[in-house]
Amino acid sequence: MFISCKQSDRNQPIIPVEDFFVKPDKGSFKLSPDGSKIGYLDVHDHCKNIFILDLQNPDSSKQLTYQADLNVQSFFWLDNKQIVFSNTQSAADSLRLFYIDVKTEKRSPLLSPQKSRLRWINPIKVNNGAVTVAMNKRDSSLFDLYKIYFDGRKEELVYKNPGNIVSWIGSPDGVVRLAMTSDSVQESVLYRASESAAFKEVMQNNFETIFIPLGFKKGAMETVYALSNQNRDKLALVEFDASQGKEDKLLFMEEKGDLSSEGYSHQVQEMAFTSSFTNKYEKRFFNPVYEDVYKDLKKKFDDSEIGFVDADQKLEGFIVRVYSDIHPGEIYYYNRLSKTYKLLTEDNPKLKDKDFNKMEELVYQTRDNKTIHAYITYPGNKTKDVPVVVLVHDGPNRRSDWGFDQEVQFLTNRGYAVFQINYRGSMGYGKEFWTAGFKEWGGKIQSDISEGVTWLIHQGIADKNRIAIMGSGFGGYSALYAAAFNPGLYKCAISSSGYSNLFTYFREIPAHLQHYVQLYYRIIGNPEKESELFQAISPVFHADKVRMPVLFFQGGKDKYSSVTDANQFVGKLKANNVPVRYVFKKDEGKRFRNEENVVEYYQEIERFLAENLR
Repeated sequence: MFISCKQSDRNQPIIPVEDFFVKPDKGSFKLSPDGSKIGYLDVHDHCKNIFILDLQNPDSSKQLTYQADLNVQSFFWLDNKQIVFSNTQSAADSLRLFYIDVKTEKRSPLLSPQKSRLRWINPIKVNNGAVTVAMNKRDSSLFDLYKIYFDGRKEELVYKNPGNIVSWIGSPDGVVRLAMTSDSVQESVLYRASESAAFKEVMQNNFETIFIPLGFKKGAMETVYALSNQNRDKLALVEFDASQGKEDKLLFMEEKGDLSSEGYSHQVQEMAFTSSFTNKYEKRFFNPVYEDVYKDLKKKFDDSEIGFVDADQKLEGFIVRVYSDIHPGEIYYYNRLSKTYKLLTEDNPKLKDKDFNKMEELVYQTRDNKTIHAYITYPGNKTKDVPVVVLVHDGPNRRSDWGFDQEVQFLTNRGYAVFQINYRGSMGYGKEFWTAGFKEWGGKIQSDISEGVTWLIHQGIADKNRIAIMGSGFGGYSALYAAAFNPGLYKCAISSSGYSNLFTYFREIPAHLQHYVQLYYRIIGNPEKESELFQAISPVFHADKVRMPVLFFQGGKDKYSSVTDANQFVGKLKANNVPVRYVFKKDEGKRFRNEENVVEYYQEIERFLAENLR
């Protein structure tokens, strides 16, 4: 085992690599509508199967499916007696769909196996013996509306996607009344009053304006709860009149950042709460029952956050997740009438009662006066002159946020501080901050990162001679970019499926994501019209500048990063005698999933950092 610091320097025992990345066997806990049972997935005979926990009669708890060669991919309660589920061998496998009687265990097919994708439309309701779903059976890039029948009839195409609809939103009676269109630069909201009516455009937005429907308001089939930043910088919670295409009421807005899309309850058809990552997902409640449950749970778990996973129709039974930045997480069943708790599973029992390190938020100003929010996680009690791993998040249309991160805790357990930067272009801080990152992949975004590292050095936090940069996807791209253009700031770089050639990045976009291409042109640039820009910021064309050691991971099935480009980049480094370690796994995608490969991945990182940040 390779470690960078003495154990006494950290006051934390070394945790084996494999313990950090254990995946729980149990998951996908869902309450039956009447709250009497919990369905969940567990492993039997090496495959995921459905199990039933009977809360009223524990002796009746049982395994419901017995699959030995296929995993149950997903499931939901159709009613109190039946469950619908799909099974598959892999993400590329055929679609298979069944429903099963919970009591008799009789299973019936809903679809014949077929090469298509299916998207459920919430809320899932049986209407005249059928549920409405979206499928890309006719065209792999488009999802049409289909009726799936429970009496054995073949699925029926009921609404053909005209070519630009990217999502469908159902109402409480099972009728799809709302649709969203997008070419990624312009977005429209479509509405219809009934299934017999035609969809009509009621609102149009440009690419900077985000509108996210959450669900219909109870008793008002034209009023929708939504997140919107129309005519404002931050995503706020609003009531939206879908028939008129305008906001009726502003319900809540957080000044520090966008609201998250959680909190709508299909059971009561109203907003139960809302939250923002900027305040560690603390809740702003609208429903008193949810608020009381939250307060009761906080009495027991006062140092953790409570995430609502599911609830029954009467809001008597709840499934919740309890977690924090130093707590991997546990799933509980809670009954608000009896005020009893039942532990259902732990996210990672191998990490139970281990010492972990808290995330601290930092704020710094860039040279062009942009406020950047970041997190630092220290290795134990040492906060000065520490070796640092700059962990760049993927995206940039994503962000780093508060919570338990096994990768971060693995690195701090090995003696490194971890610095996570929400550079401009990251989501969650409003539209102005997001669009400030457009066409800055190789410009101000990289400056935000390097200026943050310089700030750490000036604050006496980072040992300037022991700093590494690391990431996956865009984070991997940033690591390769830094290796070429910031050789004096870092000792080494780690890239996992990093985009080395941005020309190729556009050629690798899958068919069902092609409608995002116009937005990618705005965010990154157009490779046909701005070839000089792409040449200037693609690391593969600047590999001759790299002198620092590089650790490069690549999956053979990665849809976003070319294996040919990875081989070319690594080949150039080897030709220039640059220390490079190339780990290629032909059956992996953008992120390694196989457990053995994941353990090897972090063992390689551990060894590489120990050698270069001594």
